[in-house]
Amino acid sequence: MNRITATYDIESPVGVARAAEVLAGEQSTGTFTRLAAETDALRERSAARIESIKITGSSATPSLPCRKTGESYERGTVTISWSLDSFGTSLPTLMSTLAGNLFELAELSAIRLIDMQLPSAFATDHPGPQFGAQGTREFMGGHQGPVIGTIIKPSVGLTPSETAALVQTLVDAGVDFIKDDELQANGPHCPFDERVKEVSRVLNAHADKMGKRVMYAFNLTDEIDQMWRNLELLETYGGTCAMVCMSSVGLTGLRALRNRSSMTIHGHRAGWGIYSRSPDIGISFPVMQKLWRLSGADHLHVNGLANKFTETDDVIAQSAISVQTAVADCGPAHLAMPVYSSGQTIWQIDPARSLLGNDDFIFCAGGGILSHPSGAAAGVIALRQAAEAARSGTDIKQYAKEHPELQGAVETFQRSRITLAGGSRR
Repeated sequence: MNRITATYDIESPVGVARAAEVLAGEQSTGTFTRLAAETDALRERSAARIESIKITGSSATPSLPCRKTGESYERGTVTISWSLDSFGTSLPTLMSTLAGNLFELAELSAIRLIDMQLPSAFATDHPGPQFGAQGTREFMGGHQGPVIGTIIKPSVGLTPSETAALVQTLVDAGVDFIKDDELQANGPHCPFDERVKEVSRVLNAHADKMGKRVMYAFNLTDEIDQMWRNLELLETYGGTCAMVCMSSVGLTGLRALRNRSSMTIHGHRAGWGIYSRSPDIGISFPVMQKLWRLSGADHLHVNGLANKFTETDDVIAQSAISVQTAVADCGPAHLAMPVYSSGQTIWQIDPARSLLGNDDFIFCAGGGILSHPSGAAAGVIALRQAAEAARSGTDIKQYAKEHPELQGAVETFQRSRITLAGGSRR
């Protein structure tokens, strides 16, 4: 395959077919009028093509503000394709083409990019995740089972020494993974270099004592040259994970980090709601995660089941599965590790594991660990016990009868109602 394809859910006051023509023209050889240089030969070689159109409905009013009006607003899905020769395998140019000016076209009263297929040349030209799930486990000394993680809270306000004190509590509790909050990068109150120094002292001492290295994702989101310097500092202290807010640094920033990183890259999707929250405009996660994987993210946040945000369980399931799905057109090597986060407790581990069919995920719980009535250590143990119950196929309440830490969590945390496709509830 030598063509890139993208599928859009669109709505239009001029009809879906006409809107698809405008979209294909605007995003390739055309403009508002036919140019003399836009010869038939050039169009045949470089113009975007309409591959399919499917009408799905209509509305009496536009879903989004729209300068053009019509008697009705037709809705449908359209698939457009572009020749790889038009812009090569540049990810920034790919974004400008598939998700650029078309979002502003007056002929569209709704537009959402819902699918994308790429030629194998993209996998050849972009290295993808350097470590993935297997490399993550190796950094942690061969860890088995799901990775039980947590987040530094309060998100901001702690000094480097106070952060290190909390980390000491967490590593003593037996946690596998800790991450900075996305709001904490290099603020004056908690400078990156001081935080790395203080926290690494705790992590390295724990590793020397226990023979197990807890992975800490230090948030080094910044300008590219500063991120490189941050990486060098992390390497000096034996760091194993660099966290970056992907939308903040862009695909180019993420790739620049990947090119110099000797450790796992933890991709945080802060700001994702801008792209995902509206059904009438934006980009779907299965599309965007392909670009993040190509750019080098080893871990990708997918929200969490029964979460505190707006996404439904079915959307979370689709997102998590997509991160672990071999992209046929980009090769099986570009796989990443989904990260569940947002209001997670012992109740979400079983369905989170079941929908993936494996333990290659990071399960981040803040209150789900720290709010355990017997303390943080019991909170970590309870989550492990919940995972063991899931792996053995044992009902969590039954398993809890012989595991006091899990029993304490069962009694403390309200059971989350999780509804997945097909109406199944756990």
